[in-house]
Amino acid sequence: MAVGAFITPGRSIERAIEHVRLAESLGYDALYTTHIAGFESLTVLAAYATATERIRLGTGVVPIYTRTPATMAQTALTLDAISGGRLNLGLGVSHRVVVEHWHGQSIDRPVAEMREYIAIVRAILAGEDPPAGEKWRTAFHLMGVEPRPQLPIYVAALSPAMLRAAGEIADGVLLWLCVPEYIASVVIPAVREGRERAGKDLEGFDIVPAVPCAVPAAGKQSADVLDGLRGELLTYFGLPFYRAMIERAGFAQEIAAFDQAAGAGDSAAMRAAISDRFLSALAGIGEQGDVRAAIERYRAAGATTPCVGPAPHGDLEATLRAAIS
Repeated sequence: MAVGAFITPGRSIERAIEHVRLAESLGYDALYTTHIAGFESLTVLAAYATATERIRLGTGVVPIYTRTPATMAQTALTLDAISGGRLNLGLGVSHRVVVEHWHGQSIDRPVAEMREYIAIVRAILAGEDPPAGEKWRTAFHLMGVEPRPQLPIYVAALSPAMLRAAGEIADGVLLWLCVPEYIASVVIPAVREGRERAGKDLEGFDIVPAVPCAVPAAGKQSADVLDGLRGELLTYFGLPFYRAMIERAGFAQEIAAFDQAAGAGDSAAMRAAISDRFLSALAGIGEQGDVRAAIERYRAAGATTPCVGPAPHGDLEATLRAAIS
């Protein structure tokens, strides 16, 4: 009955490390950090690794277009050594606005490019010749260090095609905004199909959804948390990969309402389009029982390591305690 958490530094790595140590002391199995535009995620995990002894550490996720496969493999091997073999390397394609505008790269064929990238990374980690690629070409080989062929690689996936690829080529899948019903009806069947293509079953494959959870901070109410969460989700309702997944999950009405409000320039209506129905399915906001119930909804849907994700105006320490008590 594994459970994990997302702990991202925000403005303070020192404060994040305190939460990381708390999570390990409470018995959490895995800890992930996001990779957006603040502190760099793999470097952050190096700090987390030196502050902990047991808990697994993962990126959730590093966009593959931000590093060559050779650099990613070398960095992952180093971090796995620093942590004593505790790294889960989470990779994703991100979004065109990030890849093109921030990093000057291009997403052309996301599923094929993910397959190619992981094949190269795995070969390097195993000390083998990297396969020839179309997007990435390298003759990189490790020198003077032991290969780490068993280092787990996870893939961020939303669409059935990427979910099938994750099942086929990865050790786990990382999910965001995937409600339990979507996990049960889309994620599990697609991943199972990918595993079958690889001659494997679901045993040992890690399904890791981020679950927004919060016990409200002092002076705040659940309504404040939900309002803050709506604000955070506005960006995702405008991103094509997430929009397609949210519609597929049964929330096309919410997407339509969001588009209508956006077309009218009505920011209040855009927030309101992120409905109570959607947030009730997605998140666990309130007291300990609400947090625990959300974790169990995801577990019942097939998640193997549901991960507590922080929400605005929440007390992270209280939430971490609530989710695992």
